[in-house]
Amino acid sequence: MALDADVLVIGGGISGLTVALELQRRGLGVLLTEAAPRVGGAIGSARKEGCLIETGPNSTLETTPLIGALLQETGIAGERIYANPEARKRFVLRGGALIPVPLSPPAFMRTPLFSWRTKLGLAREPFVKRSHPEAEETVAQFVRRRLGAEFLDYAINPFVAGVYAGDPAKLSVRAAFPRLFELEQKYGSLIRGQILGARERKRNPEKSKQAAPMLSFREGMQTLTDAIARKLSAVSVASRASALEPMGGGGWKVTVESAAGEKTLRARQVVAATPALAAAALVKPFAADAAKALEAIIYPPVASVVSAYSRDDVPHALDGFGFLVPEKEQRKILGTIFSSTLFENRAPDGVVLLTTFVGGMRQPELALQAEDAMAAMVGQELDALLKVKTQPRWTRITRWERAIPQYTVGHLGRMASLEAAERSLSGLYFCANFRGGISVADCIKSAHAMAERVASSAR
Repeated sequence: MALDADVLVIGGGISGLTVALELQRRGLGVLLTEAAPRVGGAIGSARKEGCLIETGPNSTLETTPLIGALLQETGIAGERIYANPEARKRFVLRGGALIPVPLSPPAFMRTPLFSWRTKLGLAREPFVKRSHPEAEETVAQFVRRRLGAEFLDYAINPFVAGVYAGDPAKLSVRAAFPRLFELEQKYGSLIRGQILGARERKRNPEKSKQAAPMLSFREGMQTLTDAIARKLSAVSVASRASALEPMGGGGWKVTVESAAGEKTLRARQVVAATPALAAAALVKPFAADAAKALEAIIYPPVASVVSAYSRDDVPHALDGFGFLVPEKEQRKILGTIFSSTLFENRAPDGVVLLTTFVGGMRQPELALQAEDAMAAMVGQELDALLKVKTQPRWTRITRWERAIPQYTVGHLGRMASLEAAERSLSGLYFCANFRGGISVADCIKSAHAMAERVASSAR
């Protein structure tokens, strides 16, 4: 029976786009289908009154040379821009005040963000016993054990909210932050690992997320996904994969629905690059354990509220990346990015752009409220924290009812169920941000590794 493609990629987010491009580069015939009217997934950029709005990720970290190679291949290396040096400065709310995060040992000893008890308590960290290598702790348990409760409350809790919109009491440290777990296991201490691992990190072409430069593009992150799509030979948007079925004798049959009707596509291999729930629906008829694992992955709702203000109406210097809000502070937002400071070309002269995040695992209901109520709430929070006394010129809200996959306790077991399905079902693969990391850079790296697996099995 004739095939429509060597590989059918279902899903046109950054993971699906990257794996499709890499497989095409390796000489395979690839067809990508995307249910939405455009590719890009959560990544999206738009202009409003001269301001650049990001509806999803605002940036990525250049942690791997694969990113530079991808930009060269797609012809957009010249569009890349790096974050303003001021963006290294970040604030955390404590006691109603925005306090800069200390970036050096002397600054750590001077900061009012932590008490002297916590500062002096770090001296015990190298002597804390490492966990059992098979143990699965939450991020909260790990940090409290090694660094103390205050460090958890005013460093890790807001950081986790900023990255995952998550709850450190639910995330698995081995799954969500494997580097922390590996440092403890290898060196017996995070501090010792930072010191003794410095030489190894210098030799590694990969960069840590602490050292990697932050980048975006002159016209926003959508520049990247649009450029990848232009390089692909066969992309079908507004085409939802509604059913997946293994064919006798090998290969896969995919039912795709679009405005033109229903059609059947056949491919030797299939890469499911959709969110977990959509992937679960596709594989449930023949891979019940994998479907159950996918259905167990939590995606909390998150809303992004972009607000434009006249510069004169915002007293804060906005001299940094933005601020994060610890749960202890009992506010109604997770944090705010100073978007017009972070990158050039984000707002006209005399205008500042602020991007505020609402909801997540902490307060999911707040991300689901009516837009006018949410805009008013965010305005009140910015008034309280940045002393903004006027209404914004305009506000734009993007709501993701299922936003970021949570790598909660048990996540590694869920991923093992997917691996078992891949072993037993020849030619089926899973590649999305619920596996291998949630950041854009993590997705690019995971997609390259997946393309190598798929191409190797096709030889």
